[in-house]
Amino acid sequence: MDDTLMTAEELAALHAELRTLETTGRSEMAGRIKTAREWGDLKENAEYHAAKEEQAHLETKIARTRERIRTAVVVEAAVSSETVQYGSTVSFTDRKSSREQTLRIISGHEAKPAQGTLSISSPVAKALIGHRVGDVVHVQTPSGARELVIDGIA
Repeated sequence: MDDTLMTAEELAALHAELRTLETTGRSEMAGRIKTAREWGDLKENAEYHAAKEEQAHLETKIARTRERIRTAVVVEAAVSSETVQYGSTVSFTDRKSSREQTLRIISGHEAKPAQGTLSISSPVAKALIGHRVGDVVHVQTPSGARELVIDGIA
């Protein structure tokens, strides 16, 4: 698996999430399974089977969170607003559509473009990294080639 870039704060949040999943999550799941087991025949007990399935999902989430922590590479969030970096909030305009966007570049696991964040591993973020205000950045996206003009960096 590739390294997962994240800030120290993101890593701390992952550790906290893992602790919650391994303690509260497992405890609650064990309680649900115990209660469902008390309802009778396990072969025909839909509640028991649903709880066991949810337990499997919980354990998968724990394993994935552990893997993200294992592969974490802590990077400093942008401290300079001269060039686009990990953690930068960058405003840009698409020359073809004249659409303006402002997005913050963060780890792929945390990114939600609809909420104004962009994965560091996305084609757009990769193209923007290292550029300055006023630069025209050419990027190939799944929807085609784009020219982006950097309007601001924070």
